Amino acid sequence: MNESPFELPESSEGSVSGPDSVTEGAVAGFSELDLALIDALQAAPRAPWTRIGRALGVNATTAARRFERLRAEGLAWVTAYDAAKTATVAYVEVRCRPRAFDRVSAAVTALPWVFSVDETAGDFDLFLSVAAPDLPSLGRAVHRGIGGLRGVRSTRTRLGITLYGEGRDWRMRAMNPAERAGLGGASAARPRTYSTHLHERPSPQDQALLTALGADGRLGYGELGALTGMSEHTARRRLQRMIRDGDITLRCDLAHPMAGLSTMVVYRTSVPHALLEQTGNALARLEQVRMCVSVSGPYNLLVLVWLHGLGAVDPFEALLAERFPALEVRDRTVALHSPKRMSWLLDEHGRATGRVPLGLPEH
Repeated sequence: MNESPFELPESSEGSVSGPDSVTEGAVAGFSELDLALIDALQAAPRAPWTRIGRALGVNATTAARRFERLRAEGLAWVTAYDAAKTATVAYVEVRCRPRAFDRVSAAVTALPWVFSVDETAGDFDLFLSVAAPDLPSLGRAVHRGIGGLRGVRSTRTRLGITLYGEGRDWRMRAMNPAERAGLGGASAARPRTYSTHLHERPSPQDQALLTALGADGRLGYGELGALTGMSEHTARRRLQRMIRDGDITLRCDLAHPMAGLSTMVVYRTSVPHALLEQTGNALARLEQVRMCVSVSGPYNLLVLVWLHGLGAVDPFEALLAERFPALEVRDRTVALHSPKRMSWLLDEHGRATGRVPLGLPEH
């Protein structure tokens, strides 16, 4: 594959230009084969097309061609980013002044260290996922870089502690278990602890691989070598070592509203500490749960879910009450729109239209 058509040139730090390849007009959804293809790539983001096609019952050319169409239309994409253990991560709730919301949302979306942005209906207006090399730089970035924006009324920061499940672990579940078993690929979700400081920065070569794969996680080794100035052999060896050591995260994302998952809800919940790990691991395995992470503050478990409409909220919460009697839902916030997810810019239908490459704030 060639370099992603969604990569946007940067004229200055944090600046972005407009989309260059997503066609305006009628919104088309996904076919069953499209969803199965996405499911396969979620299980094995860099598997050869021959293996993907075999699992789906189609030839490799058909699988590759269909995914290229999805990617060109911003409907699905494979990306890469640093593993959880390499970063300090926090979740920031932002309240905006009247009539300043659009300006603040656009400003935080352009910040390279704010890797996800959700516009919400609830006690706060924006829900941000942010990364920094250490706790002091995180504090400065949030208080000055976000709190200092004109139109911001207040911020509240919850430090990420243990990640029980995230987008890498979530599955479309469009394949049957036998088809998925033939892919191998990513292991099941397991707890990952965020760092409080960056132990050492990735080497320039590893960082170059991360940057290239962030734009297109399925780039071949020859393409990776050409983009990063390495030989194909060196690119292969370094990437395989990063995957083996857990220094890189690969995942396949999609325009979830167009796949029928129109409602995203952020839950702030509490569970007795003795049950925290058990509950976090079990929640992460629920098909509705997109992210589950323990956080600082009075509510120790943050849960993000994708649901098939507002009508699915009550049944999901009934399921929580039945399976997790010790879990207390303290607050629920519905996302109105997600303009950014893991550095990718999204339109109102959730389609990828561009990218702001991840960059950490200064120490």
